[in-house]
Amino acid sequence: MAQLIPLEDYVAQVLESLVPLKGERVALAEAHGRVLAEDVAAAVPVPPWTNSAMDGYAVRAAQTSGASPQAPVVLPVAGDVPAGAAPAPLVPGSAQRIMTGAMLPEGADAVVKVEDTDQAAGPHPLPGRVEIRVEVGPGTNVRGAGEDVRAGDPVMAAGTRLSATGLSALASVGLGSVRVAPRVRVAVVSTGAELRDAGQELVPGTIPDSNGLLLAGLVAEHGALCTGVDRSVDTAEDLAAVLRRAADGADLIVTSGGVSAGAFDPLTMLAQVRPGEDAPVSLDFVKVAMQPGKPQGHGWVRADDGRRVPIICLPGNPVSVLVSFTTIVAPALARLAGQDAGGSSGWNAGMPQGRPRPAARAAVAWRTPPGRRQHVPVRFTSPPDHPTAAGDGSGGPSGNDAKTGEGLPWVTPTHRLGSGSHLVASLPAAQALAVVGAEVEAVDVGDELTLIPLSGSVPPVRADAL
Repeated sequence: MAQLIPLEDYVAQVLESLVPLKGERVALAEAHGRVLAEDVAAAVPVPPWTNSAMDGYAVRAAQTSGASPQAPVVLPVAGDVPAGAAPAPLVPGSAQRIMTGAMLPEGADAVVKVEDTDQAAGPHPLPGRVEIRVEVGPGTNVRGAGEDVRAGDPVMAAGTRLSATGLSALASVGLGSVRVAPRVRVAVVSTGAELRDAGQELVPGTIPDSNGLLLAGLVAEHGALCTGVDRSVDTAEDLAAVLRRAADGADLIVTSGGVSAGAFDPLTMLAQVRPGEDAPVSLDFVKVAMQPGKPQGHGWVRADDGRRVPIICLPGNPVSVLVSFTTIVAPALARLAGQDAGGSSGWNAGMPQGRPRPAARAAVAWRTPPGRRQHVPVRFTSPPDHPTAAGDGSGGPSGNDAKTGEGLPWVTPTHRLGSGSHLVASLPAAQALAVVGAEVEAVDVGDELTLIPLSGSVPPVRADAL
C-alpha cells in the first residue's frame, strides 16, 4: 500500500514546480477585479487644491468680524468661481461667489454658506453685493489641499483586489493605470467515458458532468480565467490529445477523475509511460493523508509552442474536487499570480495572506477517518439545545487544547454523511470547510474547529456588529 504523505508536503511539491507569471500594466478602466502587483502611492494630493465645501461666498474671515442677521457685513461681489475654474485672487474687502468643490481664490481663507447671506440659493445672476449675516473663522467650509492624502502617501498595498471604490480612489490620487497581477488562464478537463453534458438524457451507466461546471466556476471565483472545459474518454491516447489541446493558451490545466487505481483510469495509464525530455506529458501521482481527496497528481503538458504547462490532477468525486481545489489548486493559482507572499500550504492552503484563521464550534458530533486530515463541508447554524463545554481541542487542526470558544459561531456538516466525496447535491449549502486533524478520532459537540472559507460564501455577521 502506497504511503500517505501530509497535505503540506504535497502542496509544497506542487508550488515548487510553478513559476510566477509576469504582471502587466493596464488602464484603470480595465482593472476592475484585478489584483495589484505593486504598492501604490498618491501621484497628486487629495484634494489637489484647497476648495470650497459649500455653495456660498469666498471671503477673508477677518472681514466678517461681528457679522450677524441684525448687523450684516456688506461686501461687493467681484466675480464667480465655478467648479473647474482657476479663480482670480480675491481683492481685499470683496467676496467671490463660489460653488462646492471649486478652487478657493488666493487671499480667501473661508467660505460663507449662501444660506448665511441675503442671496437665494440656485442659479441666479451674479449680485453686485452680498450681505454676510454670520461671522466665520479661517478654514470655515474649506477643504485643505492634501488633507485626505498628500502626494507620495501610500494609498493601496500590493495584493489588493481592485473594487469599484478602489478604482475610484486610484483615479482620485492621479493614477491612470496600475500594474496588476496576471490573470491565470486555466483549462479544465473532465475524464470519463460515462460523462454527459448537463441536461442531456442519461442512458444506463452514464452521469452528468458536474465537475466541469464546478471547476470552471471555482476558477472564476478565484480570479482566474477559464479558457475552456473539455472532456476525455478513458484511453491514454485520447487523454493525451485532449491535454495537448488544452495546453495551448493555458497557464495551468486542472483535471478531475482518472487518478485512482481503477483498471481504466486514463491519467494513471498515461503516467505509466515514463517520459523523456521531448515527451508530451509528465505525471506523478501520490496518496495524500486527507479525506476526501486522497489520490492526487501533478506534472506538466507540453504545449505546441514548447511551453511546459503545469497540470494538477484531482479525484473525480465532486466533494473531493471542491476540497482539493480549495487546498491545492487555490495556492497554485496564487503562486502563478505572484500573490502568495512565499506560499501557503496544508490545512490553511488557499486562505488569503494576512487574514486571521476563522474558527467555529461543532454543533453536532461525528467520527473521522484514522490517519487522515478531514475537510468537512459545513454551514453556519444555531447552537445546539444543550451545548457542552468546549472539548479537549481534538477538533483543532494541530491538536492543541481548545479555547473556550466563547462567541464563536456554530457549524454543522451540510450532509448527514459528513465529508463523503460523492455528496454533490449538498455542496451549495456549504459555507466553509471544517478542518479536523489527522490524529483526531472523533469530533464532539462544542469542539473548536478551524475553518477554510469557501469562495462565494458569506460568513455570518453578528447583529451587534452591524
